[in-house]
Amino acid sequence: MYIKIKNYTKLIEHKQILHDINLSLESGHIYGLKGKNGSGKTMLMRAICGLILPTSGEININGDILGTQISFPKSIGALIESPGFIDAYSGFKNLKLLAEIKNIISAQDIADTMLSLRLDPYDKKKFKKYSLGMKQKLGIAAAIMEKPDIIILDEPINALDEESVQIVKELLISLKNDGKLILISCHDKDELEFLSDQIYEIESGEIKNFYKVDAI
Repeated sequence: MYIKIKNYTKLIEHKQILHDINLSLESGHIYGLKGKNGSGKTMLMRAICGLILPTSGEININGDILGTQISFPKSIGALIESPGFIDAYSGFKNLKLLAEIKNIISAQDIADTMLSLRLDPYDKKKFKKYSLGMKQKLGIAAAIMEKPDIIILDEPINALDEESVQIVKELLISLKNDGKLILISCHDKDELEFLSDQIYEIESGEIKNFYKVDAI
């Protein structure tokens, strides 16, 4: 699995959001995005998900051009901004509803994913009564439960306590070792460098710098 982004530029209402982005991403790696709020990190993630289309340039995913040959990546899971869960449903019921769209995983797969994040699939508590950390972990569960080839997580450890941060870090490393292509953003420099094989610094919609991090 690979993603090749070539000369990707996006204008919205004549304002440049992303400018001449060039990236090559491969399976079995975690790539980090570093930048201030409004730098373009989230918009780049949305672009890779097929949620926005380029003004110029292209995104090639395993030989298919996003937006022309395919509308969305064939195997992707993402947590970008706040996920749209139903307040009156339990965590498990929310995930089951999402899983029914593709119908490629079982109820046990959903339960196993929740358990991997220390969420109780049998808890009847409604989503609206979840803590911020529980909501965040449910969003991660939604992104990974179908075992996608590409995983995109915007601030995955936001609102998590120390124990949950460690759980998520171990899970992401395990997914990388399983050959997943993972792209994350994180405001915590140390955590981003701990997880990432390579980090791209974004400023005003442009890649200003990149550097490799020692392998874990």
